[in-house]
Amino acid sequence: MVLALTVCGIVVALVVLGLFVFGLRRRLIQRSGGTFDCSLRWDVPEKPDTSGKGWSYGVARYNGDRIEWYRVFSYAYRPRRILERSAIEVAGRRVPDGEEELALLSDAVILVCLHRGTRLELAMSEDALTGFLAWLEAAPPGQRVNVA
Repeated sequence: MVLALTVCGIVVALVVLGLFVFGLRRRLIQRSGGTFDCSLRWDVPEKPDTSGKGWSYGVARYNGDRIEWYRVFSYAYRPRRILERSAIEVAGRRVPDGEEELALLSDAVILVCLHRGTRLELAMSEDALTGFLAWLEAAPPGQRVNVA
């Protein structure tokens, strides 16, 4: 009986510790400011896939002339993807369709982009999209920015 209670206590402590580390990691990412919730789907085909597969929920952070994207459900402190402003080309925008509505946040807008030849989709709120497009257009003089 004592062994069972000890094992249950250890399991509960590990779960609480794991949740605490998730929260702490997100706080450390967001402490410098300039972050927004952003789902990402990497290397998408030309024809939009509305099945909801391939989306990863994350947090994006502006860092100078690049955006660092972090997966939410990860313990890694380094960004999973880095998008450079000069390499981002916006190909279009659309609303979630079909099962995508279940895979994304309720107010999400999907932005279809190209980054160094790789097609990707970013899903974010309308407010975050406005900020993202303003950041893209605010590139220093001489940098090429393609916003459709």
